[in-house]
Amino acid sequence: MDYNQIEEKVRSFLVEELEIDENKISPDARLAEDLGIDSLEVVDVVVMVESEFGFKMKPEDFKSLKTFSQFCTFVHERTQ
Repeated sequence: MDYNQIEEKVRSFLVEELEIDENKISPDARLAEDLGIDSLEVVDVVVMVESEFGFKMKPEDFKSLKTFSQFCTFVHERTQ
């Protein structure tokens, strides 16, 4: 799966499951501050990563990522 496909899957999940306004999602959108992903939603994100991309992710991994772009890069690097 290439980076753009990963970005689209992640964007779709954020919009559909976490009900984040798609207009707020940009490469440098901050996950917590701009997109409002809180500690409860982090669990949903981790479960989505495991089911959609097939690797284990810890909530601590997600918390170390600051932007949408960093998150997509993190997923992309682990699916290669």
